[in-house]
Amino acid sequence: MAKELPIIASPQSGEEPAKQDVAYSRVFCQRAETPPLKLLMDFLKAKNQTPLIPTMDPEALDDWDWTHISIGYNRERKPLQLFCVRNKGTYKEVFETEKFTFLNRLSAHDHMEGEIAREFVTRAHFIATIQMTKNDMTDEGYDFNGWILEFFQENCDGIVQIDGQGFFSPKGDLVVDMQEISESPTDGAPTLPAAEA
Repeated sequence: MAKELPIIASPQSGEEPAKQDVAYSRVFCQRAETPPLKLLMDFLKAKNQTPLIPTMDPEALDDWDWTHISIGYNRERKPLQLFCVRNKGTYKEVFETEKFTFLNRLSAHDHMEGEIAREFVTRAHFIATIQMTKNDMTDEGYDFNGWILEFFQENCDGIVQIDGQGFFSPKGDLVVDMQEISESPTDGAPTLPAAEA
């Protein structure tokens, strides 16, 4: 089993946001291995974005076995928290809980798009989850979140899910409407250690 990277500290310290103040988006990815964070950073820069990350050993950006990183889009705003839980390793239990919960929620959608979403969730090897602080997000932040989701969707054979909305096609169309449930099915982010201040 590959080594686990330590949790990477957030560039800004502060209290944990209240559950009702956070929003989650995620990509259920069918690719077997997670891409190194360097590829995500390069993708964001190619889209004219400037990812703000904590100072870290450059080799850590080349490691595929990362678990969490804070990525800022504006120095005046709280960074997005990007988590990666896999079907193996330390956070396997979190991965299985998320997968089981979404398969249960999708069971009510018996149309073709719902079946496709179920297939993606069933075949997922890892889930990239983004936690955002709603009252601190700007349009720029939501766009930044969208670029991160697009990276995992395109490069990891994934399907995007946004809490309070549903599942989206590669073109960005809502294909499985889940607006009736606005909270995360697990009442929050993956249960990972908090980012160190």
